[in-house]
Amino acid sequence: MAGINGIVKNRRFEDEGSGLGVRHLQIFLLFCGLTVGFAMRVNLSVAVVAMTDAATINPDFPEYPLSEKTKSWVLSSFFWGYVATQVPAGTLARRFGGKVTLLTGVSICSVLNLLTPLCARLGGWPLICGLRLIEGLCQGVFFPSSHTIISAWIPPRERGSLATCAYTGGQFGTIVMLATSGLLASSAWGWPSIFYVSGACGFLWVVAYYVWGASSPQDSKSISAEEIKLIEMSQANESAGNSQQPNNRQATPWLSFLYSGPFLALTAVHAASAWGYWTLLTQIPSYMNNILGKDIKSNALLSSLPYIANLVLSFVFIWISKIMEKSSLSLSFNRKFFNTIGQYIPMILLVALGYVPKENDTLAVVLLTLTVGINAACHLGFQVNHIDLSPNYAGTLMGISNGLASIMSLNAPLLVGAIVTDKYNVEQWRVVFFIAAVIYLVGNGLFIIFGTANVQPWNDPPAKHRRSSVYPELESQKPMNCDK
Repeated sequence: MAGINGIVKNRRFEDEGSGLGVRHLQIFLLFCGLTVGFAMRVNLSVAVVAMTDAATINPDFPEYPLSEKTKSWVLSSFFWGYVATQVPAGTLARRFGGKVTLLTGVSICSVLNLLTPLCARLGGWPLICGLRLIEGLCQGVFFPSSHTIISAWIPPRERGSLATCAYTGGQFGTIVMLATSGLLASSAWGWPSIFYVSGACGFLWVVAYYVWGASSPQDSKSISAEEIKLIEMSQANESAGNSQQPNNRQATPWLSFLYSGPFLALTAVHAASAWGYWTLLTQIPSYMNNILGKDIKSNALLSSLPYIANLVLSFVFIWISKIMEKSSLSLSFNRKFFNTIGQYIPMILLVALGYVPKENDTLAVVLLTLTVGINAACHLGFQVNHIDLSPNYAGTLMGISNGLASIMSLNAPLLVGAIVTDKYNVEQWRVVFFIAAVIYLVGNGLFIIFGTANVQPWNDPPAKHRRSSVYPELESQKPMNCDK
């Protein structure tokens, strides 16, 4: 009878809401961590303007002239390192805990940011290039580690909304950096303060996360017995009844990943999203400047509008998902529904952007803002599907798909350079937009057909013999199927 009362109590706790628990604190800490992480990621792209033109912005600080070719090498060096650590990061996060890998990555990045002005003075752009490569290596752990932590902390029914809250930290960090970099560069502390402030904020987060963060509920010293039972019971319902939890040394089922249709579809849609998203953010400003005569890079507000829209619409989509959770719609349907919104609507708007006449440049800005903003729906789509497929290997799956997606995002500007030989030729730009639209179409189409939110059989190693459940009440309950 006590067991029945316990499960009823926890179901009421889950259905009616418990206020803010320790799991919500972990999400807030991840949000802050991604905020400082993305601020450190984009700070050079905004500081480089002041570093190469200090005489105009703040003549009291050194200037480091560089050609456009050298600039592209410096700005891309971050992503060389970022791609390299994606797959190892997932394995390391599972082996040592997401807290350890995340703290290590942010700590090293913070040190390197504080050293950036000194490195610029001692070695110029070549040393900065090497420094950014190391930063990329360290930031490659961010998403695999975050996925590993979220899979351990968040009950399945809260996964989409709380993971979205965490990942909006990336947009928020970008917005903050775009909004403050100009003020910092023109202040009495000059452009070096951009890196000093970023590094200092990183260290503040490291201290906070060291004190209050935890890789899993079992590692937390402040979680209540009721909340930890809620998390464990919800995850037990999701896992197969004839499986056992793998230990951290359990061999990773690499071949199972490669032969898994749902994971291959997830990887395809992730790569498609990266191609379209980075085509938008890296090439649309050039298109609008050369074709429409609208220089949005010189306007901080216009530059940050797409990120602001993405941040705001993330919470709108969370609200919609909460409404849908109350219906009988399956989790697989929810994932595909939001992913379709996040990719097919931007697909249509991207093509439309190529046909906006020059005199309607304001309409072009609106379309660009909506295209990037609506992409936020993908946070509730493919972005958390790694955890749906395999809570135990979510970080590793994220590392694989995000690594391939990062390669796609690096190649997108190269293809644009090959197609757009005349930057004032609108027809060539339309080819770029149509290619991105087709990639969106195919990627999400594969996800709709082959994607699922069911836990895959290779998530759990088969038990040698059936063990008694931690919660006897669950023995009679069949695992929930996310598909209808």
